[in-house]
Amino acid sequence: MSNFEIQAELRELTGTSASRRLRREQGLTPGIVYGAGKEVAQVTMLLKDLNKSFENESMFSHIIKLNIAGKVEDVMIKDVQRHPFRPIVLHVDFLRVNNDTIIKQHIPLHFTNEEACKGVKLQGGKITHVVSDVEVICAAGVLPEFIEVDMLDAEVGTILHLSDLKLPEGVKILALTHGADHDASVVNVAIPKGATEDDEAAAESEGEAAPAAE
Repeated sequence: MSNFEIQAELRELTGTSASRRLRREQGLTPGIVYGAGKEVAQVTMLLKDLNKSFENESMFSHIIKLNIAGKVEDVMIKDVQRHPFRPIVLHVDFLRVNNDTIIKQHIPLHFTNEEACKGVKLQGGKITHVVSDVEVICAAGVLPEFIEVDMLDAEVGTILHLSDLKLPEGVKILALTHGADHDASVVNVAIPKGATEDDEAAAESEGEAAPAAE
């Protein structure tokens, strides 16, 4: 179990108008807690505490201790609604879980050794990220914090797909459970198009400027 914890209080008033008043007048963010065959609980949390907690991306891939007025439940964050341009968390959905609960969750990809990548450092290539996270399915107790993608040995022309990712035991990429035709690309290394055209133009220019052989 993780050491992440969020403090919450039960709320009685529900609805859009009540939620707006909570945010505007009290600095509170509403949320719901569901799952495990129990009734849905309506809660509120201090916005300033949520903003601080959500600075750590690990909050979204760990079991959290949700302390509701002194009663602690194990939950995971399933959905977060944010204001489009202000630093305000509008609503949070929590799912009750235990270590064995099978869940689906988006996990961030951490790309390592990009500067030392063979295709970049030695071959003049550029790394392009196609996706920044993947959706996995596994028991909550083995959910990874992130998935590492090591770019050290990648050469120009390399395309890494979902099936190339190294996953912890018991963790599967959801898309791949639907068949090999869902094996999408994740990252690639290629020579930038502009750089290739510039090289060709320079070569042509040098050829034209070369003195004629006698």
